[in-house]
Amino acid sequence: MPIVITEAKIFACTQSKVLGEKIAKAFGAELGKVITSTYSDGEFQPSYEESIRGTRIFIIGSTNPGPENLMEMLLMIDAAKRASARHITAVLPYFGWARQDRKDKPRVPIAAKLVAKMLEAAGATRIITMDLHADQIQGFFEKPVDHLFASTIFLPYLKSLNLDNLTIASPDMGGSKRAYAYSKALKSDVVICYKQRAKANIISHMELIGNVEGKNVVLVDDMVDTAGTLTKAADLMMERGALSVRAICTHPILSGKAYDNINNSKLEELIVTDSIPVKPLSDKVKVLSCADLFAQVMDKVHNNQSISSKFVM
Repeated sequence: MPIVITEAKIFACTQSKVLGEKIAKAFGAELGKVITSTYSDGEFQPSYEESIRGTRIFIIGSTNPGPENLMEMLLMIDAAKRASARHITAVLPYFGWARQDRKDKPRVPIAAKLVAKMLEAAGATRIITMDLHADQIQGFFEKPVDHLFASTIFLPYLKSLNLDNLTIASPDMGGSKRAYAYSKALKSDVVICYKQRAKANIISHMELIGNVEGKNVVLVDDMVDTAGTLTKAADLMMERGALSVRAICTHPILSGKAYDNINNSKLEELIVTDSIPVKPLSDKVKVLSCADLFAQVMDKVHNNQSISSKFVM
């Protein structure tokens, strides 16, 4: 008998509702109805207000800290499982807690694996995410993971700038693979920053490996938190003779003094996606939407089609 593909339904967690509406529109569907009840002590309970029995559902929600974003995703998945959804795909534009992907000192957790196991235990049958902090996090899951790259969003924009003497830069050694992938697509040089941290979010020393004199530099990273690394790297490159420094970062966490750091730096532009809602507190921040990318991949997943064309890197 032929396989009958039923209509897919799309829902969004509270924080990602705006992005969810964009994705649903690009997908060609209405965003599903969910009501969240909240108790006086902060406990909350999501409820699907339409039948999802036997359907494939996509639940859109970034799981950046605080923990309520992750908890809401887990509750949404559990509710869908108990409502007899056929397939439950967790769409995580930003996979939170990903920086804890290994033990970097004794007696610390590997939070990224714990989150992966919780998502599976809740009932997720597939994961779609973008620009994981470390590629190996895919191996923490026993379910299929579609790991998308924001390069499909950023590369057309970078090409539209028509920058002469373009050089791609990585703000740290860990991002060198990503920087080389961009440089290959743009046929440009690569430089790398070497940094040492005194503690989390505090840089004690930074050095530049490569020449940026007379170059238009684009820093590439998967996320920007306090923007300390990016702005220090940008200032260092301008001191070394760069003509301009831009940065592209997929996930705009932008916590603490991030906006002050950006506004006071020599960064010309910070280009991010809307994987996390962005506060409009700096004219230097440009947001490119990832809605079309996720909608296209979700459509292909739903119709059992290849998504290889979406992997630029």
